[in-house]
Amino acid sequence: MAHIAFIGLGIMGGPIAGHLAKAGHRLTVYNRSIGKAKSWAEAYGGEVAISPAKAAEEADIVISCVGTDDDLSQITLGRDGVFRAMKTGSLFIDHTTVSARIARQLYVEGQNLGLYCVDAPLTGGQIGAENGTLSIMCGGAKPAVAAARIVMQAYAARIVHVGGAGAGQTTKMVNQICLAGTLQGVAEALRFAQAANLDVDKIYDAISGGAAQSWVMDNQWKSMAQDSFDFGLSVDWMRKDLGLALEEARANGATLPVTALVDQFYADVQAMGGHRQDISALVRRITRA
Repeated sequence: MAHIAFIGLGIMGGPIAGHLAKAGHRLTVYNRSIGKAKSWAEAYGGEVAISPAKAAEEADIVISCVGTDDDLSQITLGRDGVFRAMKTGSLFIDHTTVSARIARQLYVEGQNLGLYCVDAPLTGGQIGAENGTLSIMCGGAKPAVAAARIVMQAYAARIVHVGGAGAGQTTKMVNQICLAGTLQGVAEALRFAQAANLDVDKIYDAISGGAAQSWVMDNQWKSMAQDSFDFGLSVDWMRKDLGLALEEARANGATLPVTALVDQFYADVQAMGGHRQDISALVRRITRA
């Protein structure tokens, strides 16, 4: 059992930290909103820190799950960042979806301080975080990923070491590219079924066991049909993720026409007031017949 500092208790981080606590690890948590950290501690036990650095002072492992490159930079390299307090030889695992550039930067900064760093973005959504069935794509050195795997098994069904520093983040971009196209396809199929006056529940039963099956269909077809979007990864965060993929594509020469189009479709959903709605709200911009 390890002493773990966990930074960021949002819709993904909160449940993940909960699985670690249930597994018997000792946790010290920090969240920008102190009230959320206190609520988590009341539910799971553990200690609440007043800063990332304070959380990391005695920790063997620091795990972060924040929002953006700037957020990650602040909680690691900032005045009260964890890199100022972590012990030599300790492990840093980042579950935030960010640029490959900052992942590589943190690897170098950590190496200079004697820290082991793993960029480990997640897929599986809020449902996967709550059920402990996430898939994790890891970038970093083999010994660091091997050490990270031991604790990540508490909340992951699949852990894959995909390459060196930053490779986890570029793999997450691949995931989001696939997800964007699949969401648009499922949204169009649902609206087509509704326009044809078909029973959408029977349609799901008929096609979800064949070639059209996908995680999106299994987890979001019914909620999309009910216009229910008050859960999961928000449209704002998805646009952030797609922006990272499009930026990386400009650097490596890849062409992403469908991804760019779906990104603009999400801009339409934002204009409709769907900023904080689940990414399946993409269906809202397709008018019902």
